[in-house]
Amino acid sequence: MSFHSPFAIRHSPLIVALCATIAGCGLFGFHWAGSRPLPAALTSVYIDVVTPYRVSKPPIEQALASRLLRRGAKVSGSLGGARTVLRINDLTETREVLSVDPYGKAVEFKLTTRVQYELVETGGDTVPPATIQVSRDYSFNAQQVLAKEAEEQRLQTFIQDELAELLLLRLEAALAERPAAPAGGTPAR
Repeated sequence: MSFHSPFAIRHSPLIVALCATIAGCGLFGFHWAGSRPLPAALTSVYIDVVTPYRVSKPPIEQALASRLLRRGAKVSGSLGGARTVLRINDLTETREVLSVDPYGKAVEFKLTTRVQYELVETGGDTVPPATIQVSRDYSFNAQQVLAKEAEEQRLQTFIQDELAELLLLRLEAALAERPAAPAGGTPAR
């Protein structure tokens, strides 16, 4: 019994070339999603979420911290222990009726979460305040009230998780646009 089929012998150079190409992508700037190297300003961060009247941490704070930790950053528990402060202000969640049934009851909603953020470095450099928002629609069935309330809560958590990813992408883009620091160590202005 032969272990070498005509297909394997004929296509082995093609398979080797394909594997080499995929392996070589990492050498030329290709990175899997979530594995990009962090800018220096995001390697040591304190996340300051200003949320009045909240008992627990909002999902966006937990999502930001886990994404930063996964990519090798140090997320500090105190303001003094970090190089950079990521300040999250004005976390607003809204629910808007999109459609109603013939009896005037809401059957479709739009959930929107908006957040204002800024990045402040200890040297005084900053990514200026900006706002980002994410919206999702969902349908509502009065016969399944408890299930729909749980779905809405999961959707809010998903939205904040998506906001965390978009916020990091925006910060990385803003930091990449800044001029590089001269050899003396202070940033160029």
